Amino acid sequence: MSSVFTKIINEELPCFKLYEDDLVMSFLAVPPNQLGHALVIPKEEIDHIIDVPTDTYARVMQIGQLVGKAIHKVTGSKRVCFMVQGFEVPHFHLHVVPCNQPSELDFRNAKARSDADMKDMQEKIVAELTKLI
Repeated sequence: MSSVFTKIINEELPCFKLYEDDLVMSFLAVPPNQLGHALVIPKEEIDHIIDVPTDTYARVMQIGQLVGKAIHKVTGSKRVCFMVQGFEVPHFHLHVVPCNQPSELDFRNAKARSDADMKDMQEKIVAELTKLI
């Protein structure tokens, strides 16, 4: 089933891209729970986490860990949390969220940020990520 993520992968919609390879893509969440909130998605359209092929799941988690390290360095957050719930977009995706308290994982906290703030965060995370890859 085609989703907004498919449009992002196909460059039909813009994003604040952090990483891309043949299997996965990472970009900043819009709107983010916190500045630095990112998503890692498989390029293949897969709705449920339980249906993700093992190699794709492993790659999503591997890139999620690297993106998380970059986010942690840039934001200075106490934790970087991973979450998969999949209700808002029917395409498996890993949320990578800088957190200082558990309530920051609540999507009701998401709020729009300026393009300048998002671009600045994107550039900082990509710079750190480049050192890790």
